[in-house]
Amino acid sequence: MNIASFDDLLQAARQQAEPQRLLFVFASADLPEDSTAAQRERFLAGEGGALVPIMCVDKTPEELLTFADLMQESQLFGQEWSIVFAAALSGSGGLAPTPEAAEKPLERMVEAIKAGTLGTLIPFDRQGLPVNLV
Repeated sequence: MNIASFDDLLQAARQQAEPQRLLFVFASADLPEDSTAAQRERFLAGEGGALVPIMCVDKTPEELLTFADLMQESQLFGQEWSIVFAAALSGSGGLAPTPEAAEKPLERMVEAIKAGTLGTLIPFDRQGLPVNLV
């Protein structure tokens, strides 16, 4: 299935043979202190910068009906974010992974974002659209 929106991700997760737990790491864009004048200019224009993980959460697909639900919940924490990274954790034997089982994978996601190794993560913007990070 082609993931053209966050809601497509929810639909795909619901269609899997085994129950899923969705993992989300919210990140903000920050400008490193050692940035150049050109990097600062790009950042002020809404481009570039470094992605900094600021909060994370795990949910079953049944806990989120739409991207609007995730947006609404994220606003409760008062953190401004630029992008949310998503991944899925598959259950087994008809049981979804527990929130405890999601802790280590969420930690690995945070570390991957810090290191810039985003290969298996799906980034979405604040409108729920996938982002192509170059």
